[in-house]
Amino acid sequence: MKLLPRLTLLRNSLANLSRPAGLPATLACTACAVAIVALSGCSGTPSPHKDDSDFVYLLDRKPTWTEIKVPTLPPLPQPGDVLPFDVSTMSRLSFGVDAKSLSVGQDGVVRFTAVISSPAGAHNIYYEGIRCDTYEWRLYAAANDTGTDWDRSVANDWRRIENSELNAYQSALYVDYMCSSKMPTGSAKEIVNRIRYHRIATGSH
Repeated sequence: MKLLPRLTLLRNSLANLSRPAGLPATLACTACAVAIVALSGCSGTPSPHKDDSDFVYLLDRKPTWTEIKVPTLPPLPQPGDVLPFDVSTMSRLSFGVDAKSLSVGQDGVVRFTAVISSPAGAHNIYYEGIRCDTYEWRLYAAANDTGTDWDRSVANDWRRIENSELNAYQSALYVDYMCSSKMPTGSAKEIVNRIRYHRIATGSH
């Protein structure tokens, strides 16, 4: 059975009612009009409102982070400027940081040249960055095969620091010297002195 709208049913019902004796026709019509208007107001479409999901609390907004550009690279390290640090007693490699290359950027990244040496005297030299707030590292360049210049073609994007590998020197630098409570442990000079004098920081990530 097809249902009529409520407004139509009301009109029909009011039309079929007999006017009580003595009630003027004008008053009866007025009563009908008032009832129809009242029902029309109840059946109206609710006013649109903004979805609560569109509201973003200020404290929930994540600040945008922008990495500063590295247009120039530091000079390749000299042996006398390389500060050794420990990574693992089981590793046969030795690790060091070029003291003159270390910097702390306004973006919170600690940048430095790492020197990794084998017992045979071979060296791998990398210019890297460690981001304290996210426990990540990235490679900007590596020394070329002749050790005379930088090669930027080997650069990679930010990666999670691996602390389970035998030679995970980024983790050792992060925890022991460069970062604490997701922030650099100090200025470039302070971090260099930490490495130079083996002052272990209280790192967390």
